[in-house]
Amino acid sequence: MSKYLHAPLASKRMPRGIPYIIGNEAAERFSFYGMRAILVVFMTQYLMDAGGDVDVMAADEAKGWYHLFVSAVYLTPLLGALLSDGLLGKYRTIILLSVVYTLGHFALALDDTRTGLAIGLGLIAIGAGGIKPCVSAHVGDQFGATNCHLLPRVFGWFYFSINLGAFVSSLLTPWLLKHYGAPVAFAIPGILMLLATLTFRAGRYKFVHIRPGGMHFIRETFSKDGINAIAKLSILYLFVAMFWALFDQTGSAWVLQAQNMERHIAGMELLPSQIQAANPLLVMLLIPVFSYLVYPQLNKVFTLTPLRKISIGMFITVIAFTIASLAQQRIDQGGTPHISWQLLAYVVLTSAEVMISITCLEFSYTQAPARMKSFIMAFFMMSIAAGNLFTSAVNFFIQNPDGSSKLEGADYYWFFTLMMLATSLLFMLVVKFYREKNYIHHEYCADAAEPDDVEYRAI
Repeated sequence: MSKYLHAPLASKRMPRGIPYIIGNEAAERFSFYGMRAILVVFMTQYLMDAGGDVDVMAADEAKGWYHLFVSAVYLTPLLGALLSDGLLGKYRTIILLSVVYTLGHFALALDDTRTGLAIGLGLIAIGAGGIKPCVSAHVGDQFGATNCHLLPRVFGWFYFSINLGAFVSSLLTPWLLKHYGAPVAFAIPGILMLLATLTFRAGRYKFVHIRPGGMHFIRETFSKDGINAIAKLSILYLFVAMFWALFDQTGSAWVLQAQNMERHIAGMELLPSQIQAANPLLVMLLIPVFSYLVYPQLNKVFTLTPLRKISIGMFITVIAFTIASLAQQRIDQGGTPHISWQLLAYVVLTSAEVMISITCLEFSYTQAPARMKSFIMAFFMMSIAAGNLFTSAVNFFIQNPDGSSKLEGADYYWFFTLMMLATSLLFMLVVKFYREKNYIHHEYCADAAEPDDVEYRAI
């Protein structure tokens, strides 16, 4: 018998491995969001050449490269999914790529040139992206039919841990950049990623280790159920991509906008990149509000399915970018609006995120056939990649040779607002015709013989 558990036990309790997964996720997200929070500022203010001279990027160029990197982070999940579901299994894939991830952070810390930036971001894209579908699918692997009712709660905790790490790092890392420079600001996230890797390894005997599918994975992927799942979910993800095209601009366009706003709160001036901390803080506050107040109240009016949650979230996103557009109009007119404008937009946008992102995580896992859990999670991640590719392409396209932009000021924000509105209206129509099919683990008892091959059942 293997030293690892290969199927969930029949239990109504929380799986033993969940605390290790949550702890790992908090530290890993600290490392990622801390590094990401300072990227645009680093590229526009701190980037050097090989000779030690300043070699910074223009705003549109920095935004273009920022979103290209984010896109790469969410394309590489396909690599992680193939390694995980087809060859190594989730645990070994996560450990291997976490080492690559850690090396990327230290590459950024040791080299502040464009070469160091390219190497560091490349390694982080492979590592961070590769583990993404594996970690979220690994959460679901810990549950069977008896305790699957706890899945929404755990995915909520999972998302809470993401945002706890992001909140702390979004406040700390910009401060480190300003007072201690890029090497220290990038090294601290690297140390946290190392801690995340060690925390995950510590839980190896507590986890359910679902074996890689091998040829079973290939057969299932190209089976009728596999192809149908990919096709149906891909259609939904194309629409969700537009949400990410707008949302991830909190790390680029919104940071640059904050530079032109009054940022004093309670007598303290916040750094432009520190405003990003509002998002993870609000996520932690809003998750229980939506879980215990908003969703139950909406369910009294109509059945609140996962797809309806996503649809509502899309329209809320339109409102958020409308607020940002109005704030930018005041800046264009020579005003200096207070940062409370952007904070209001954060409240609205984060509400949309709670309804879209958490729901998509849970929905993607339940819609994935047996040995395709990580692979389907990777497809969800590709929606984020597609959204950021779109934003990157827009920013590179609008650059004029003289440094000006084809979409100056508020026009830039209104463009994305209108794109989101059109997407939301079309998504409403698609939702009416979508048919769900859920897949949940079989279980086995602790005193029974361990099955050689874990099966799932559709419900």
